[in-house]
Amino acid sequence: MPPMSYILVALWPLFVLILVGYGMRRFGFPGEGFWAGAERLNYYILFPALLFNSLIAAPLDHPALPRLLVAVVLVLLIATAGLLVARRLREWRASRFGVLLQGMLRFNTYLGLAAVSSLYGKEGMLFAAVMLAVLVPTVNVLSVMALSADNIKSVRSLLLPVAKNPLILACAAGAAVNLAGIEPKWGADRLLTMLANTSLPLGLLSVGAALKLDELRGQLGTLVGNTVGRLLLMPALALVIAWTLALPTIESAILVLFFALPTAPTAYVLARQLGGDSHLMAGLITFQTLLSAISLLLVMAVVA
Repeated sequence: MPPMSYILVALWPLFVLILVGYGMRRFGFPGEGFWAGAERLNYYILFPALLFNSLIAAPLDHPALPRLLVAVVLVLLIATAGLLVARRLREWRASRFGVLLQGMLRFNTYLGLAAVSSLYGKEGMLFAAVMLAVLVPTVNVLSVMALSADNIKSVRSLLLPVAKNPLILACAAGAAVNLAGIEPKWGADRLLTMLANTSLPLGLLSVGAALKLDELRGQLGTLVGNTVGRLLLMPALALVIAWTLALPTIESAILVLFFALPTAPTAYVLARQLGGDSHLMAGLITFQTLLSAISLLLVMAVVA
């Protein structure tokens, strides 16, 4: 495992890109219209290409993989159960419960894969891609269910947006190509690599551009509580489960890292679409992203 100095060297450039993205948007460069287009390009083309490219080479027959996926599911189940108990005790409406669940369970995939790539290289990216094949659809379903808990109309209306998610489709396609033993040829592998390499820097700039410092006013207790849960308690739970299942070192580290990430910027869009408390969601995204610059260093130092 990398020492603390290596962790710092690997992670600080990622947060510099986030700060650069924030500064670019604040000063109007290259223009407000750029960011919406950049996010759509990344979400629908570049990031799916990254997931597809990683999954086609992922070690789907690795002996540690079943335990890793079991660990992912256990962390999600335990955290969701705790949130459901808290909802019953606090009597949260779906508009608030869904936001708090997203704050605890969703994760900034751009930052996660960039960190894995910096810390663990190609081998780490292969395991991360397999984890995402389980995490992305599961967390999306849980988020939609939580935000719609007071008004779920049908199973179809719940699952259709998830089934059409480009990240989920990319994961499914990559796994299918991997299992079929197909290898990209005639330059297709280079094209996928070029698209994939473009995704993470653009994604990190977009994360910075999405930060809304003015949304940090009010509800400080909720912001702090949810952020501590996401950035410290979730990785602690992941670490305990990794130890219990005797996961190998690198798989344990990647599992903990993904559950130590701040929540996803796209959680704001989903909260707005489904009637959630978008003001609180924007505050959680910003607060968690800012504090994760410190918490990620501490968490990965403990894992190391």
